[in-house]
Amino acid sequence: MRATAFGVILCLAFAQTAAEAADKQVRLAYVEWSDAVVATTILKQVLEEKGYQVKATPLAAAAMWQAVATGDADASVAAWLPVTQAAYYEKLKNRLELIGPNVTGAKIGWAVPASSSLTSIEDLKTKAAEVDGKVIGIDPGAGVMKTSEAAIKAYGLTVKLVDGSDATMTSALKDAVRQKKDIVVTAWTPHWMFARYELKYLADPKKVFGDDETVNTLARKGLKEEMPEVYGILKKFKLSIKDEEAMMAENEEKGVKPADTAAKWIAANRATVDGWLK
Repeated sequence: MRATAFGVILCLAFAQTAAEAADKQVRLAYVEWSDAVVATTILKQVLEEKGYQVKATPLAAAAMWQAVATGDADASVAAWLPVTQAAYYEKLKNRLELIGPNVTGAKIGWAVPASSSLTSIEDLKTKAAEVDGKVIGIDPGAGVMKTSEAAIKAYGLTVKLVDGSDATMTSALKDAVRQKKDIVVTAWTPHWMFARYELKYLADPKKVFGDDETVNTLARKGLKEEMPEVYGILKKFKLSIKDEEAMMAENEEKGVKPADTAAKWIAANRATVDGWLK
């Protein structure tokens, strides 16, 4: 009887320990864009300060939203609204919680070197040859690419939208800037390229790309009740575009690790971080 009782107590102890361990595990999903890497890495380290075990998983945008909606991820700080990822929000808004913006003043559109004679998307009707008839884009499923397709139709352009990745787009931009050639790229703010190069957005008189965007925090249903401390941190978590772009630019330097950049920012912004943790 004593052995049996001891076994029951031991099982209960292990069950409690396992439950406590599960309560300290946080799963973050993000799109592997440079701004999302910065934000997610900072959040991961802040949560780890509070004793949580954090797993951050890079996913395609659609999969990121789906992961939060199904509860496979607890949260994400990489949701662009109201335009860029509007389709995902409309489809899944009843299955997750939109906590709100963590970055304001964000933007999407087409960018060109500041020295370009192009000032508006409409200019491409007559000056497409100056950029080889191309708009250099990123991943074909990205929100900015879908909106770019809509812009080509709305403005009646004959340009070709070239898909690729963030890396291939910025590489093409780097080459064009170095050779002092004109180029049109899909763009969004915050992005490190605005910290490194002198660029400007093309005017969008038809507002196809919308006005300012926000980068938002998402949480799975039930997180507020089950992990109130984590939810409280997510609700307070906010970054500035200036800080994000500076960190993104630093992360692009050879040998620099996002984790080190995040740790340095946290140390330099201790009062802000402590405010999230209250």
